[in-house]
Amino acid sequence: MDKEKSKSLEEVHGSVSVSQNASVWKKIAAFFGPAYLISVGYMDPGNWATDLAGGSQFGYKLLWVLLMSNIMALLLQSLSARLGIVQGRDLAQASRETYSRPVNFILYIFAEIAIAACDLAEVLGMAIGLQLLFDIPLLWGVCITVFDTFLLLFLINKGIRKMEAFIIALIAIIGISFLVEMVLARPDIVDVASGLVPSLPNSAALYIAIGIIGATVMPHNLYLHSSLVQTRKFDKDPKGIKQAIKYNIIDSAIALNLAFFVNAAILILAAAVFYKHGMFEVAEIQDAHKLLEPLLGSKWAAILFALALIAAGQSSTITGTLAGQIVMEGYLNLRIQPWVRRIITRIIAIIPALITVIYFGERATGDLLVLSQVVLSLQLGFAIIPLIHFVSDKKKMGSFAIGVWTKLASWSVALVIVALNAKLVLDEITSWLNTSQEPIYIWIFVVPIAIGALALLLYIMAKPMLRTKISEPNMVPHIREVILDIKPDMIHYRRIAIALDFSKVDDKSVASALQLGTKAASFTLIHIVETAGALIYGSSIADFETSSDRQYLRDYQSRLIEMGYQVEVQLGFGNPKKKIPEIVNKGNFDILILGSHGHTLFKDLLFGTTVDAVRHKVTIPVLIVRDN
Repeated sequence: MDKEKSKSLEEVHGSVSVSQNASVWKKIAAFFGPAYLISVGYMDPGNWATDLAGGSQFGYKLLWVLLMSNIMALLLQSLSARLGIVQGRDLAQASRETYSRPVNFILYIFAEIAIAACDLAEVLGMAIGLQLLFDIPLLWGVCITVFDTFLLLFLINKGIRKMEAFIIALIAIIGISFLVEMVLARPDIVDVASGLVPSLPNSAALYIAIGIIGATVMPHNLYLHSSLVQTRKFDKDPKGIKQAIKYNIIDSAIALNLAFFVNAAILILAAAVFYKHGMFEVAEIQDAHKLLEPLLGSKWAAILFALALIAAGQSSTITGTLAGQIVMEGYLNLRIQPWVRRIITRIIAIIPALITVIYFGERATGDLLVLSQVVLSLQLGFAIIPLIHFVSDKKKMGSFAIGVWTKLASWSVALVIVALNAKLVLDEITSWLNTSQEPIYIWIFVVPIAIGALALLLYIMAKPMLRTKISEPNMVPHIREVILDIKPDMIHYRRIAIALDFSKVDDKSVASALQLGTKAASFTLIHIVETAGALIYGSSIADFETSSDRQYLRDYQSRLIEMGYQVEVQLGFGNPKKKIPEIVNKGNFDILILGSHGHTLFKDLLFGTTVDAVRHKVTIPVLIVRDN
């Protein structure tokens, strides 16, 4: 099979050109971008909760955990970027190619849990920020967060540059706010430096430390980064790949160190203001906001704190959305409407937030935020271990496989994270067994799940080493090969447009078109690339699905030309409901042939009602061919 076709779907690849002969600063500017979308996930409201808890309870003693987490993040994000640059695959797609379908489905569920946990932190953070700044009840604030779905979709439709500008503006708000907070708090530099010496005072510190790691090294960011680096179009020779890796590492170092500054500032602020005054239990964001003004003597301390919280929640919501689309398409080969995907993710996050606020009260939100970050940490091993395997594979990575020292450092990071999580799970289960009045239920339900998770972790660690061949998955959501079994009849039209979606209904669409024209007629085959990358980058996208779809059109064209027909092809990008009418109305066609799958109402909501939207926007007759 052709090497290009064997690659997995490259979601957002090749849309920004990079010249090898450009100056260093122009190269940095060209690669500037992906890491900043990643960095917002490292300063979301979940980080605030763990940093506040760590600083107020243990002073500066857990600052070293933040530094270690940032180093881990830099290493792992560089591996993620390397995978996307060299293999042209994101982490979900590489996993899909390596593991069996049942294992991939479980890994997908784990990835979705991580995304939901991250989104839960964003929901609560936004709601708390709105409450603090505008005195909106927390319950209302949680409900209002649904509407940021539409802001995200608006930004995507306006293009990636406007989205990046919006994100960078929010990051600037967060950074400036905490810079001012640091000036007001005046922390002791010697005490701050002492916090960089590793120590864990007790088991409570371990729990918070794991939460900090989970809040800093986010599993869904590994999926996202391996996809976003493919937006840069560079020469695929060794020099071009080496250059791309180098400048993406620079981009990551700058962006993630900015995120580290924000996280460290929150912990230092909590230590300098709350721990210093004997307030060891300030883990709630609301309490921190309330106490900042009297303790620092400035109303701006509280205002800037709330403003930065809203900016953090709003910016990081984009990260979860894009990562959700990537893991769904990568693991399941399933693409749904972006707004449906976003609402599903947000509803999954809103439900536990509403339950917590309604039944446990607003005081429980801090515990829920910390718990969400611990859940993120528990998912890390299932993303990190496959990632290390993939970038270590010399067969696929060639000379760009990671070296011995990088491999040793990567496995050390994985071992630390898995060991800490294993200890946390073991301690929690032991505590439940000792305190529960009905320990049998823990043995029946909790213990088997823990054992199953451990078995899965061992399996994904061992599987790539076994080199057993798995049948090649279909990495784009359509049929594998073009088969036309058509017997044309009487023809009446001269210029015929045929919209194809590379499904089984295409044969009927083409057959119907050939029955409406003669061999003197001209036929134009139209297909719209509707990936997340195409929606964002439009015609500048140059990913694998685009090349795959273009090849499919050419295969159809070649087959029909062999049969004696005049055929042209046209590839569009973005929303089919908009792009098909644009192409057809400009093309002076006599008729448009559209395939319909006969979706029910639910499927129409999920996948979109393209046929109905298109037929109202074109100025020529439309023939709808049903797949039944």
